[in-house]
Amino acid sequence: MAERVRTIGILLFDGVEELDAVGPYEVLGSWTQSFPDDGWAVTTMAHGDGPVTGAKGLVLQPHLAVADAPVLEVLVYPGGKGTRPLLADAAHLEWLRGQRDSVPLLASVCTGSLVFAAAGLLGGRPATTHWASLDYLGELDATIDVRRDERFVDDGDIITSSGVSAGIDMALHLVARLESVERARSVRKMIQYDPEPPV
Repeated sequence: MAERVRTIGILLFDGVEELDAVGPYEVLGSWTQSFPDDGWAVTTMAHGDGPVTGAKGLVLQPHLAVADAPVLEVLVYPGGKGTRPLLADAAHLEWLRGQRDSVPLLASVCTGSLVFAAAGLLGGRPATTHWASLDYLGELDATIDVRRDERFVDDGDIITSSGVSAGIDMALHLVARLESVERARSVRKMIQYDPEPPV
């Protein structure tokens, strides 16, 4: 076992798009539980101690409160309708800017990137979001290089991904980046993720 376990935190909040959070958790949880010697762990956290209710009504109980979170190596920020009030929440945006200062890698799913933009984290950088919010992403910050056709955009210390299920692809990319392509392929096989849309 590695001497120091490095932690990936997934933020939960009311109105979070369920698959934005649970998709990456499935990938990252499968990785960290099946390969503990890689030295990574994944947890969920929220501002507060109680459960949160997702955009489709699923009730999720975070592992811990943000205030009790360990030092993070990666913060995964999901999207969903719950991001809309956060765009104007000054205290939350300040917290997010603080995470930018202390967490080496930030990753968003879907409209989570809108909150990154509102916090001023995407200025002059390439980024993407859910297809229905691509124009809005550019309106939040006209200097963003909006990538309309990419499943996810890795810009070094910030990764953004497009809508909902793209969080699974982004999380597999995280496994490849943080450990190895071979490990990501093992996890992909483990969760039997090989999309073949029926229509």
